[in-house]
Amino acid sequence: MGSDFISGLRPALVLTLLLTVLTCGVYPLVVMGIGKVAFAHQAEGSLIVDNGVVTGSELIGQSFTTDRYFNSRPSAAGKGYDPTSSSGSNLGPTSKALADRIKGDVALRRSQGIAGPIPADLVTASASGLDPDLSPTAVIVQIPRVARARKVAENDLRTLVEQNVQHPLLGFIGEDHVNLLALNRQLDALAKAPAGH
Repeated sequence: MGSDFISGLRPALVLTLLLTVLTCGVYPLVVMGIGKVAFAHQAEGSLIVDNGVVTGSELIGQSFTTDRYFNSRPSAAGKGYDPTSSSGSNLGPTSKALADRIKGDVALRRSQGIAGPIPADLVTASASGLDPDLSPTAVIVQIPRVARARKVAENDLRTLVEQNVQHPLLGFIGEDHVNLLALNRQLDALAKAPAGH
């Protein structure tokens, strides 16, 4: 009986070791290699580099709060857009703290000149707290403020926003959205462009 157990144990241990090497070593290295070759930009974090300096990632939001930029949605991650504290606030709809925060964000948006309905993503945080995107509506309602601050025509900004709207993957996965870092970088490039361009 003892020799049967040992003879049965050996193939089990060998198979366990072999599968461990394959699934914990070979497979991840192959997938990582394919990712680095086929999707190099994404595999490196979708980083945005300006003049050799990393200025951000297409995947992680940043806090844009001045009138010269399209403002980000609120973030509950740490002190705002902290990737080491990614999470929502976990405050429920009956939470006084959440209601007070939203009232403050609504008051801020009203002080910025938004008179009509305020898009929800301008006053609510995303589940991760790191969302880099806004709905086109949430960007469009900010155009008058940004146009005043930059002294540019609202129609020029509207065209820029429309050019930055990303549509759902395959036409149905997700919703229309605008990446704020990409849009705000183009705003700065527009300011540096010679007149007439």
